[in-house]
Amino acid sequence: MGQKINPKGFRLGPLYTWESRWFANNQQYKFFVVEDAVIRKTLFAKLRPAGITKIEIERSINKINIILHVVRPGMVIGRGGQGMEEIKTFIQKLIAKIRKNNLTPKEKNSTKLEVRVEQVKEPYLSAYFVASQIAEQLAKRLPHKRAVSYALEKVMGSGAKGVKVILSGRIGGAEISRRETYKVGSIPLSTIRERVDFEHVPSLTKSGYIGVKVWICT
Repeated sequence: MGQKINPKGFRLGPLYTWESRWFANNQQYKFFVVEDAVIRKTLFAKLRPAGITKIEIERSINKINIILHVVRPGMVIGRGGQGMEEIKTFIQKLIAKIRKNNLTPKEKNSTKLEVRVEQVKEPYLSAYFVASQIAEQLAKRLPHKRAVSYALEKVMGSGAKGVKVILSGRIGGAEISRRETYKVGSIPLSTIRERVDFEHVPSLTKSGYIGVKVWICT
């Protein structure tokens, strides 16, 4: 029996911290969880050209602090900070839409928003960035072995101890789905002290979905 667990969830506390950091009572908790999920899903889709890798959300009593980790921060900030203002306005409208029927009028109007952008110095040490790059190349019908081998080379060149990539689905447009595993270096998944980043991203090809899973040990 294979007992699987998310490598990042397995290491929460000793190595990683939560990407959503806040406290809420029983009534607000479910609304804030949904709100965080919608904000992340929308921003990941909107800021994909900027190479977004992670979104952290912090909440206090009357304030929401959103930290965007991107590879190309200039595309988000814009000329003279104009892009930041557009992103902030976009998020405020999104939050107002989500809260329209869920929270009280006082809770809707009392929240201040702060958005901060941080640059990712080594993008190929981020599992999400690598997985999304492979998924985009597969959707463009590039040879899967070339896409994966290029990603493995870039990850190891960035200083990683090991990397593993698993593709699952109708790879290369084959009629029968299969799974292929590519691995370089060491990935000790059962050792908590090793920093292992993990992400899975689907690639929507003309033949159907191809699942892309990436593990990176740094």
